[in-house]
Amino acid sequence: MAPKKNSGGLVYSSGLGRMCPTCSRPVKECACAKKQPPPPSDGVVRVSRQTKGRKGKGVTLITGVPLDEAGIKALATRLKQRCGSGGTVKDGIIEIQGDHCDLLMEELKQQGWTVKRAGG
Repeated sequence: MAPKKNSGGLVYSSGLGRMCPTCSRPVKECACAKKQPPPPSDGVVRVSRQTKGRKGKGVTLITGVPLDEAGIKALATRLKQRCGSGGTVKDGIIEIQGDHCDLLMEELKQQGWTVKRAGG
């Protein structure tokens, strides 16, 4: 059994509100969230389809997008609207519900990125 993780830092202060566990500043003044670099990328955006761990439901994954966290979220919102389906962003990977590989590849090519189909 793995030992419990204990952050040991202040989580909430009645005077300042929520505190960032990493830099111990109020969340509104947090410096560590703003300084995160974009995820490493080789310049190729990869589009794949996956059903693993989703009870047979397929999702389209988009990886390697050379944007920061806010840019990836904005892109994900546009792509979800284009496909007419839901989705999310997890660890810099955009997940769109359903099989929309061809549509998303065309949309990403129009935005000027090099796009490859990954997987089968």
